[in-house]
Amino acid sequence: QVQLVESGGGLVQAGGSLRLSCAISGRLLSTSTVGWFRQAPAKEREFVANIAWYSRITNYADSVKGRFTISRDNAKNMIYLDMNRLQPEDTADYYCAADVRGPLTTPRQSDYWGQGIQVTVSS
Repeated sequence: QVQLVESGGGLVQAGGSLRLSCAISGRLLSTSTVGWFRQAPAKEREFVANIAWYSRITNYADSVKGRFTISRDNAKNMIYLDMNRLQPEDTADYYCAADVRGPLTTPRQSDYWGQGIQVTVSS
């Protein structure tokens, strides 16, 4: 069993920055991938970024590439999402997710979810 707990959301003005953190408990495998999804009101949950748990391979949605950076600290069992140049369209609930044996590029691939954390970007 894997548990994920997000922190760090909030309200920020357009152009600002936020860091999201996700504390991970439980056992991940060498094949595991962890990452972030987001869901805006009345929209489907969408992929944001992921990182392989035992390598530094990362992937990003085109909408955040160059603005967001995902990273991990295996010693602390944490992953982070540094969000820069935030825009109102980035407003959403952000979810930490873990895929024990797969690529974690769609919501259906996630085996575990955090409870979600709100990010609001004002114009």
